[in-house]
Parts: sequence; structure tokens; C-alpha cells
Amino acid sequence: MTYSSLREELDAAPDPRFELELPPGWARRAPDDETLAAMLGDLKRRLMQAQRPDVYAQLKPALERSFEEMQRNGVVAFFSAVDPDPGTLWLPASISASIRRAEPGKTLDDLARVLIRDHGATALLGDPRTLRFERAETHREGAEALVSRSIVYLTPMPGSRRRRALQLVAGFASMPDTPDDAPELERMRALFDACVASLRWERADGPREGGSA
Repeated sequence: MTYSSLREELDAAPDPRFELELPPGWARRAPDDETLAAMLGDLKRRLMQAQRPDVYAQLKPALERSFEEMQRNGVVAFFSAVDPDPGTLWLPASISASIRRAEPGKTLDDLARVLIRDHGATALLGDPRTLRFERAETHREGAEALVSRSIVYLTPMPGSRRRRALQLVAGFASMPDTPDDAPELERMRALFDACVASLRWERADGPREGGSA
């Protein structure tokens, strides 16, 4: 690393805040211990009211593992259903956000080329500022199998000179016998694509920006 590149890294402005248009009843939360405690408390309350302490005993470790994984992977925020209002769109899904950083003195252009070449990444809804690709992996617990699906979006952060990018991962699941083009999966894809396409960056010195720079 040269002195000039080191200075650029040290002088880099904080990452700008971003916003998404979310489904009804969804909210942004931090993957911290306070949020985990609140979610566990709400889950326990609802399942105890339903007289299902056995379900709580099964879900608690899974939720704790989910938070551990988010923290381990550098997730800075996640989005999911939270409002108990009847109009809330309850889905077994969420969107997580993390920051991808290039090696010192480099940009993320090489990563973008790899995603296009090896993972079939394409422009989100025709917008070349955001790359999109999908992943699917089958998990088995005992006799049960489940396909863990994710849609990954990557877009450079304004002012970063393509050295930092926001990565959004929409995660959901399906049964192994569900076709990739099943209507319910297509609806999930359309929903998440619309959410990410609504991305707005907050500027400290002016109005919000659409897209990325």
C-alpha cells in the first residue's frame, strides 16, 4: 500500500446511510444482543399464549444461531416483519445488509466480473449499477430437507470510487420439490427486486440520492 492510498483509506468518509421501501409492517433492525433479546421475548410471549413452549424451545437456538451468523458475516442491519398490525406482510424471509470492501489500492470491479462470469450475475431490472444473482443450497435435518435460497445484490457506495459496496441478501426457503419457476418463488423474487430497486442513499449535505455512484 502506498502512502497516498493509505491516506485515502484513513480519510474516507463514513459509509452513507441507506433506506429501502419495505413491505407493510417490515422494519430495519440491528443484529445486536438487544434486538435478539427483544425478538426472543416476543417469540416466547406469543408461543406461550398459544401454549406451545415446545416450539419456542426449537426456535430459540435457531434464532440465536442466526444472529451469531449475521455478526460473524459482518451484517450491519437486517429487515424483516415486526409490526403486529393485521396488515403486516408476514413472510418466512428477511433481507440482510453488509459492506464489501476491496483490497487496498484496488476496486471491486474484479469481484463484479467474477460474479458475472461464475455466478450469472445480471443487472437488477436492467440497471447496471446493481448486480443480482441467486444461490440455493439444500439442507437436511434428520429426515427433513429444505432448500435455503438467497438473492444477492451488490451496488457500489456513493463516493467510494468503487472500493466499497453495499451487499443486500434476501433469504427465504422452499421445499426440495418446489420448481425454481414456481409462482410463489417468482412473487418472492419480484418483491425483493422491487425493495432493492427502491434503494436511496442519504447525503449529509443534501437530499437523498437514488441508485449508486
